[in-house]
Amino acid sequence: MNRFIAVAVAATLLSSPAPAQDAEAFGPLVTADELAGLLDTTDPLILDIRGDAYAEGHIEGAVSAPYGLFRGPAENPGQVPSEEKLTEVLRDLGVTADRPIVITHQGSDETDFGAAARVYWTLKSSGVSDLAILNGGVGAWKAAGNTLSTEAVEPEESAITVSFSDEWLATEAEVLQVVEGEAQATLLDARPESFWAGKDAHAAAARPGTLPQSEYFTHSNWFSDDPTLIDAEAAAALAEEGGFTSDETLISFCNTGHWAATNWFALSELAGLKDVKLYPESMVGWSQAGLPMENTPGVFRNLLNQITGAL
Repeated sequence: MNRFIAVAVAATLLSSPAPAQDAEAFGPLVTADELAGLLDTTDPLILDIRGDAYAEGHIEGAVSAPYGLFRGPAENPGQVPSEEKLTEVLRDLGVTADRPIVITHQGSDETDFGAAARVYWTLKSSGVSDLAILNGGVGAWKAAGNTLSTEAVEPEESAITVSFSDEWLATEAEVLQVVEGEAQATLLDARPESFWAGKDAHAAAARPGTLPQSEYFTHSNWFSDDPTLIDAEAAAALAEEGGFTSDETLISFCNTGHWAATNWFALSELAGLKDVKLYPESMVGWSQAGLPMENTPGVFRNLLNQITGAL
C-alpha cells in the first residue's frame, strides 16, 4: 500500500523556488554560479563521474572519476566495493577526508542524478565530510555560460584509508530482520510503480517483485518539470507531506542502489531526516539470494513454492 502523496502534488511542491544557499555552507547541492565562486575561494576537488564524456569537455580542473569505480560487478552492480578497493580508488583520485568535493554528472534526467547521489553516499560513508553535488550537472554549468576544458587532470595521490561507516548503510541481514518483524523500519522502494508491482524487473534480478511490507516512492518525485534539477526546499516539504520523520528508520532500495540513492540523498541530506539508510544491493542482490518477496507474478511464485516444497 502506498501511503504517499500523488506525483501531481509532488510536482506542485517542487515548482516552488529554492532558498538561497548559506554562503558559509558547503553542499549538499551547489548551483553552477555557486560552484564558479567556490573555485576562487574554496578550491574543491571536482570529481567528474561521466566516464568517456570527460574527454569531450569537463569543468576545468575536474578529475575523471567514472561511476563504475564506485559500483560492484555486472551481476550485482549495487554491491559496495571493499574498503581496500575504495581506499585504492580514492587515493588514485586524490581524495582526502578534509578537502571539499563537488560531484559532477551529466545532468540529463532524473535517473542520471542517482549516479551522483550514489557516489556522494559512498564518499560520505568513506569519511569525506564536505560534499556537494552540482545541481543540474555539467549541463547546468554549460547553460550558465561557463566553458569546458578538454585538458585531462592528473590527480596527486592521497594517503586516505577508508573505514566504511555503517551509519547510512542497511545490510541484507538488517533488511531481513525488518521483513521478518525482528526490527522496525519503513522499506521504501524508489523504483517506478511497475517495478514495485512486479510488472517489470532489472535484467540482473532473479525475479520481479519487491520487499515484503514495502511502500513505493518513486525517485523522480523529487524533481520538477525540469528533470535535471532537484530542489532542497521542496524536498523538505515533500518529506513532511509524505509523513516521513526522524522518529523512524527509513531504508531506501531500488534495483541496484542507484535510484534509491536519490531518495536517500533527498531525505537525509536535503530534508535532514536523521535515520535514513541505503540498501545498496537492493532487489538484484535480494532476489539472487532467494529471499522472501512480494508482488511476484504467479508463475514465479508457483515455481518458488515447488522448489521450496522439494527441499
